[in-house]
Amino acid sequence: MSRTTATSDGARPVEEIRADFPALERREQGHAVAYFDGPGGSQVPRAVVEAMTDYLYNHNANTHWSYPTSVETDALLAEARAVYADFFNATPADVSFGNNTTTIAFHLARALARGWQPGDEIVVTELDHHANIAPRRAAAQDRGLVVRSVPLDVATFRTDWNELAAALGPRTRLVAIGAASNALGTVTDVARACAMAREAGALSFVDAVHLAPHAVLDVRAIGCDFLACSSYKFYGPHVGVLFARSRLVQSLDVPKLDPAPNEAPERLETGTQNHEGIVGAAAAVEWLASLATSSGTRRERLGRVMDALHARGDALVASLWNGLAAIDGVTLFGPPPGTPRTPTVAFTVRGHTTEDVARRLASDGLFVSNGHFYAQTVAERLGRGEEGFVRAGAACYTTTDEVDRLIEGVARLR
Repeated sequence: MSRTTATSDGARPVEEIRADFPALERREQGHAVAYFDGPGGSQVPRAVVEAMTDYLYNHNANTHWSYPTSVETDALLAEARAVYADFFNATPADVSFGNNTTTIAFHLARALARGWQPGDEIVVTELDHHANIAPRRAAAQDRGLVVRSVPLDVATFRTDWNELAAALGPRTRLVAIGAASNALGTVTDVARACAMAREAGALSFVDAVHLAPHAVLDVRAIGCDFLACSSYKFYGPHVGVLFARSRLVQSLDVPKLDPAPNEAPERLETGTQNHEGIVGAAAAVEWLASLATSSGTRRERLGRVMDALHARGDALVASLWNGLAAIDGVTLFGPPPGTPRTPTVAFTVRGHTTEDVARRLASDGLFVSNGHFYAQTVAERLGRGEEGFVRAGAACYTTTDEVDRLIEGVARLR
């Protein structure tokens, strides 16, 4: 993760940002809807939908043919790779697309495992979303590999670094680790984890799905070999995006059709891609860069915007955390404000199931999610099982008034 230094907030005011989102005009039982469900998928600005509509109306075609709409599609996909190269601080040859991060992780896990031997080891952590765990277990089952899981420290809600170091050994081939917990908001020092992997002679895969909406990513600073995210978490459509070092991609035994492109990055992309989704995913990054209040390269503008949104998110999560903590019967899970975390809060309310809390808040126009969010091991380790948590996350369009409404709504339940 990379942070730029700014002397002032470098993004447009929240009121201007909100004007870009038609979804914010929705009302539920007479209440303006406040969307706290961003960790599961954000709302989408007009510019993204317009880019997808323009593609479908005016450029829709398959790739690599000689007629104009096909040539235009090729150019738009190439531009999308360039956009995400800036987003990751990588090169376009390192960027590929897929249905979502889960699908990408399964596909890449299979390709990697084809080059390993029975008894080779993969290291994962209990803090992770299962999309970063299940693909490794499936590959292990297919190839006779060993998966080592690093425990979650239930007191700090973070990965135990001593345990991670102990899990690494001469047969470690991959460390797969999440940059931030989608359930608890915990931000992990993935650069440290990737350095440990390199020292052990292993590759590293970073699940950045939950971090990408809240911090500008820098794969060079992180030092990872692979990093994946999904644009629907940061104001785009349902498309997964992968950074993968092109030299590694060329060496992988990738499951693919023989006649399909064999050069990185296209050799990772199976079949006809979701072209309109890829165009929309690129438009989401362009829209984020457009929030900058000063000029510069796309990467520079993204840095200023993400720093500003990060600071706003920190203030919102502190207000939400402190407000909920003051309510009798509310239990909070995750690291406190002022520590490395995203603006995502997990909590429970005594005397209410998490589903009951979510339903009753929805009647007040407060949309929160509930469950384990596929971070099933986290829920189990914290004694929450299948019921999980109530989860509320702040996005770029979240206001302090909405946070106050949520606190008041939870207080009414008690």
